[in-house]
Formats: sequence, C-alpha cells, structure tokens
Amino acid sequence: MIRGLYTGASGMVAQMHRMDALTNNLANVDLNGYKMDTSIHKAFPEMLIRRMSDDGVYKFPMGSADISPVVGKLGTGVEQNEVFTVFTQGALKQTDGPFDLAMDGKGFFAVQTPLGERYTRNGAFTLGKEGLLLTKEGYPVLGKNGPISIKENNFVIDQKGRIFVNKALPDDPERLISMIENEWQQTEQIDSLKLVEFERERFIKKQGSSLWIDTPESGPATAISEENLPKIRQGFIEGSNVNPVVEMVKMIEVNRAYEANQRAVSNHDTITGKLINEGVRV
Repeated sequence: MIRGLYTGASGMVAQMHRMDALTNNLANVDLNGYKMDTSIHKAFPEMLIRRMSDDGVYKFPMGSADISPVVGKLGTGVEQNEVFTVFTQGALKQTDGPFDLAMDGKGFFAVQTPLGERYTRNGAFTLGKEGLLLTKEGYPVLGKNGPISIKENNFVIDQKGRIFVNKALPDDPERLISMIENEWQQTEQIDSLKLVEFERERFIKKQGSSLWIDTPESGPATAISEENLPKIRQGFIEGSNVNPVVEMVKMIEVNRAYEANQRAVSNHDTITGKLINEGVRV
C-alpha cells in the first residue's frame, strides 16, 4: 500500500466535511436562532519510525527491552470526529412585534409537535386562529401549564418569561405595559414560558425547522432554575450566530487545503508511475 495516497485522500474527505458545514452555515445565516456547526476532525494514530540497523531487542534475566532508536513519527491521515454546534449568543434584532421573543442567555423554548416535545431558539412566533401562540410551522409554544392562549394587544411577557393579561382589554399596548409596571393589581398572570436546558447541551440534535430534540447523551430537558433564567425580550428576535465574513474566509482555507491534498495524491501517483514504468527497465 502506498501510504501517501491514502493520507492525501483522507485529507480531501476531511475538507469536504468542513465545506459541508460551512455551506450549511451560510445558507442559514438569516435564520432566526440558528446556531452554526463546525466540523471536528482527529488524526489517525501516528506510527513510530525506528532505525532498522539494530536488532532492536536485548534480553536480560527478568525479560527483554526494545533498544531500536526512534527516528520520528509518520502520520497516517485524518478522519471526521463529529459535527459540533456552537451555542454562542446571536445578535438581538428589534422588531417591536408583540409575538416576537428573544432569549438572552442559555436555554430553549419548548414547543409541542405531533412527534412530541421539541425545543427552539427561534422566537418569531405568531397568533393562531384559536388564540394559541404558535411557531411559524404552526406548532404551539408551551408554557408551564401547557399551550399558551392569549389575545392580541392584551398581553405582555416580562424578562422572566411570565405572561400577564388584563381583563379590561385595553387597545393601547403601551398602556398595558404601564399597568404591568405600575398597577399590578389590575393585571393577572396566566402562565410562564416553559424554558428548558440540558445537562450536556452539545449533544442535542437538530431536526430542521429550527427545532432540536434531546438525545441519550444530552440527557432530558429540565426546567431552568429561577436564578439561572435567561432574559426574555419581547419585541426582539435573536439572529443566527454565523459571521458570514469569517465563514467565507474559512471556505478559502478549505479550498486551499483540499487542493494541497489533491496535489499530494497526484504527485504520489506520478512518482509511483515512474517507479513502475522506468524502474523496471533499469
């Protein structure tokens, strides 16, 4: 086996995986709450190169020892280890929409889907025909007491995720906020957003449509304790944490690394051809 061919080929495959992650990040740069992926790789075990002129072993009454000197190490290629999601905070964009919620800090909104409970950072919610707070895909957003039922211009959500309504149904949202801040006796808390976290966040799995699912490695979703609650910002949306400039620079690096491995494979092929075709004649 010509080891250089396999080493170069493994490097090309690794760069293909990196490119897949980068292109997916750029495709979702404008998706609310998106968290970028990065491809993590690891090297195959290195081989020690030893000098062959020594016999390599000497014996003594209690056993034997290897005395062949180590010349150096020989790399044997690289492989993809995992696709790692970076959960850094995305920038908050003000929309002034009453149904738009942004989470400043760690955690996830809980959503009810036909396949069970799922989790999201995309707070671009809407009001359904039945008065339920829904995701763009039509999945109910969950509170601690179940799906959240509200009316337009009759609710406010504070930074702790508590949902307040007023029975007087004021038409002016600013008046409602003032009542929440100064006249608590005229408002009623109907529920709180169900905000969850995971013991090992890095192992939760993406399912598309900005949804996540827990895995055996991540552990089940648990309610966030009162002292660790993230700040909920009504009228804001969390953008993706992808920096398109950085991703474009990484794409250039990937292309150059791929070409370098490609040249290594081509050179090994050329040298091997000369060895076979010209060495035999000599």
